[in-house]
Amino acid sequence: MPLKNQVQLITYPDSLGGNLKTLKNVLNSHFSEIFKGGVHILPPFPSSGDRGFAPITYLEIDPSFGTWDDIREIGERFDILVDFMVNHISQKSEYFQDFLRYGRNSKYSDLFLTLDKLWDDGIPVQKDIDKMFLRKPQPYSTFQIQESDTYEKVWTTFGKTDPSEQIDLDIRSEMTKQILTLFFENFKKYNVKIVRLDAVGYVIKKLGTSCFFVEPEIYDFLGWIKDLAESLEIELLPEVHSHHSIQYKLAEHGYWIYDFILPYRILQAIINQSSVALCDYLKTRPAKQFTMLDCHDGIPVKPDLDGLINTTEAQELVNICLDRGSNLSLILSDEHKGEDGFDVHQIRCTYYSVLNCDDDSYLAARAIQFFAPGIPQVYYVGLLAGENDYERVEETGDGREINRHNYTLEEIEQSLQKEVVQRLLKLIQFRNDYEAFNGEFKVKESSTEEIRLRWDHNGKYCELLIDLITKRTTIQYIDENSNLIEYFV
Repeated sequence: MPLKNQVQLITYPDSLGGNLKTLKNVLNSHFSEIFKGGVHILPPFPSSGDRGFAPITYLEIDPSFGTWDDIREIGERFDILVDFMVNHISQKSEYFQDFLRYGRNSKYSDLFLTLDKLWDDGIPVQKDIDKMFLRKPQPYSTFQIQESDTYEKVWTTFGKTDPSEQIDLDIRSEMTKQILTLFFENFKKYNVKIVRLDAVGYVIKKLGTSCFFVEPEIYDFLGWIKDLAESLEIELLPEVHSHHSIQYKLAEHGYWIYDFILPYRILQAIINQSSVALCDYLKTRPAKQFTMLDCHDGIPVKPDLDGLINTTEAQELVNICLDRGSNLSLILSDEHKGEDGFDVHQIRCTYYSVLNCDDDSYLAARAIQFFAPGIPQVYYVGLLAGENDYERVEETGDGREINRHNYTLEEIEQSLQKEVVQRLLKLIQFRNDYEAFNGEFKVKESSTEEIRLRWDHNGKYCELLIDLITKRTTIQYIDENSNLIEYFV
């Protein structure tokens, strides 16, 4: 099934009105002609942590959100994208709970990476761990086995608790493959069209490596899961935060990838009033990408832009973001920080807030995103031009919550009245409907204080012009009557 070259929405199942039924009503009432590309529903499954990203099972929907039938009904009108945390599953899953009870005698024991699968004696070696790209200081957790009153150390890449809530799966195990197949078959049953492979870069654990995107083994696994998805008419979107060269390797292998570079480049262009780095990037990037400005995490910096940015200049940009209320996610491993100690993993904020809540700057950013080749995604907070939610950060202690506000129906209605939101909706409709976006893209020569992007197809064209000083955004295009129209965004 080919993906639609139109705009998608990203939302939590409970962020637009409280549950999936309300989400369906909101989509049908306000956005049926807006999100023609589909809807990415962030994990709606029962989960023990990380706002859905520690799934207990993929065979059920969290009852507080609704049911699989709600997903199926949304999928009748919108292509559904869901996340699949292929690297791990919840500690509270029936599989790991059985392991906690019976240990090596559990029928599910082979699903998990006990440390003897890495070190023969099961004793971790620090020099091996020092080479790894870590998401927390210690990549394993110790669990007490109930029946035998013994202890097992199990690999846990992610997690904020000790022991971790997120237990890594051994993707070499036939049992793991059987369970992954069961989950994918269930996705097909309920109208899921696209599956994002979250954290897929971490699935290969091999001593002597970073244990991140280990080649060539990663391609063997991706090939297996791609064959599975294609047999069910499901499209895959691997999610890999890493050096851009790794993303490009995925693109060379024919996979859709995320453009994790674009959000920073656009922010840099607008704040620094210079188009040079952005335009150079747009001339060379792969076209088969999903684009975004904001998401449930943050604006990627390291390692996604390693080798592309001057860290001194990047720190200056980060400082401006901090002045505008952002907070940061940092790199923990010294080996993966910059030579000067630069350690910013992601800038966490709403994109509207980081542009000083300036409508013209924000719409200029969106226009660039929509003109960049690829499938554009708009995060629900960005859709409603939401501002930083400091209360949620303080309430939860999680800096990511700055961009995870849950909107009531009343707040949605109020936000839709904002001029900036109405202008954005009009821009989305143009991106969805104008046929030249299926044609040829080019970056036109311009001054360093301007951006000129163009699409041509079957005698039609549209051209974007942005003045980075005034933030004025103009689109020229040929209408159905061959008239030249000038559209001020």
